[in-house]
Amino acid sequence: MTKDYTLRILPKDAYDEASVTAYLKREMQIKPTAVRILKRSIDARQRTVYVNLTVRVYVNERPESQTYQSTFYPDVAGHKEAIVVGAGPGGLFAALRLIELGIRPIVVERGKDVRTRKKDLARIRTTQQIDPESNYAFGEGGAGAYSDGKLFTRSKKRGNSEKILHVFVQHGACDSILVDAHPHIGTDCLPRVIENMRNTILRCGGEVHFETRMDRLIIKDNKVQGIECTHLPTGEKLEWNGPVILATGHSARDVYRMLSHEQIEIEAKGLAVGVRLEHPAELIDRIQYHSKDGRGKWLPAAEYNMVRQVDGRGVYSFCMCPGGFVVPAASGPEQLVVNGMSPSHRNGRWSNSGMVVEIRPEDLQAESNDPLRMMYYQEEMERVCWQQGNRTQTAPAQRMTDFVNGRLSADLNTSSYAPGLIASPLHFWMPQPISSRLREAFKTWGKQMHGFLTAEATVIGVETRTSSPVRILRDQLTLQHIRISGLYPCGEGAGYAGGIVSAGVDGERCAEALAANF
Repeated sequence: MTKDYTLRILPKDAYDEASVTAYLKREMQIKPTAVRILKRSIDARQRTVYVNLTVRVYVNERPESQTYQSTFYPDVAGHKEAIVVGAGPGGLFAALRLIELGIRPIVVERGKDVRTRKKDLARIRTTQQIDPESNYAFGEGGAGAYSDGKLFTRSKKRGNSEKILHVFVQHGACDSILVDAHPHIGTDCLPRVIENMRNTILRCGGEVHFETRMDRLIIKDNKVQGIECTHLPTGEKLEWNGPVILATGHSARDVYRMLSHEQIEIEAKGLAVGVRLEHPAELIDRIQYHSKDGRGKWLPAAEYNMVRQVDGRGVYSFCMCPGGFVVPAASGPEQLVVNGMSPSHRNGRWSNSGMVVEIRPEDLQAESNDPLRMMYYQEEMERVCWQQGNRTQTAPAQRMTDFVNGRLSADLNTSSYAPGLIASPLHFWMPQPISSRLREAFKTWGKQMHGFLTAEATVIGVETRTSSPVRILRDQLTLQHIRISGLYPCGEGAGYAGGIVSAGVDGERCAEALAANF
């Protein structure tokens, strides 16, 4: 007999199948031969924290050994070809879906493979030298490869997000991502998964070219013929022919400039900018779990999700990293950008989150109608922040209470940010529509969560890479560019996704549209 149950139980009974089995025997007089946890979420709204579970109970039966639904990838050597520009989640899932559909993908990525790329990231932290082609934004795995690997998405309408999770598990991710309400892989585990995805592409006959930057789309009679590239180590010019899935990520500003110069239709897109807010992880645990003991033995590092309206614009937390650390995420010279990441166990001393304010294209309408105006706004914030950081990757920072009260911090908290912090009046030099809304939101959240607004927390500037500043216009049905056939703008960089899962979903959709129109 097999039966599903919904349970609401204490954390000590919820975090492995053995403890759930013991609970069923003790409290429900059920003697299962096996138990499988299907869904798990934490309810910390009351003083006593519970875990909500959906479990499948097997009595006198055994479950299948495989917890995920596998996808078959055939050999496509010698098949018709399509080009995928970018090896982030949008590009990787597009390439895998092309293989499913019998099309041979040629993937070109300006950055390095995910392992080699890690050395360049370490160099940013230690020497503050940024490789403009290999950094937290560019390289195999995209911006998500070293930013926690969060897999939670609220979007259910655009495609099969569940399949994305199963493909990750098939390539080595822990199957807990199929269970948890807010799944994540972790920066320490995600590179191995990405490597396995690349190996699937290669094993099936596809190609993957690293350190190969697309310079130009080859277009004739409003149809894409292929791409021109540069192999960066040698300077060799390369060319591939075929339809193009353009999945370059949200920081490929040279691509946006190229599209604008070539008069390929794009438009300014709303985004959100602000700061990274870092608290001691123990403090967030105590606040969220209503306990002086914090998370205790059984609970994970606590998360939070903040949102409110201030003067007609949304202010919200973004990419919350419990037990994580803040990293330098610039992708070029004269930039200072911060981001957050967490290892799989989320056991670091600090927890951080982006705290950002919504900016709409019409907010800058008076300055320019240029479709790149939101990108220029990002660039200017990052340049000013770099100047405030003494023209290095040392980040300007302020104690949270000082930021709210409009005063310079005499000293700063210790921080996870490796290049170091410098005291700076962010409340003064950040754009006033951003800083004033953040200050008001922090006051409100400080009242809602006792202890959240504290001098123990640090505001670090600036967080600007929440999403693409541009949308590359495409037809809603064919997913091709509105004027140029054979060009499929894809994922977060094209303005059609927001995170790893939604980018993967959009990559699959673009591959399906390409196959249908081949």
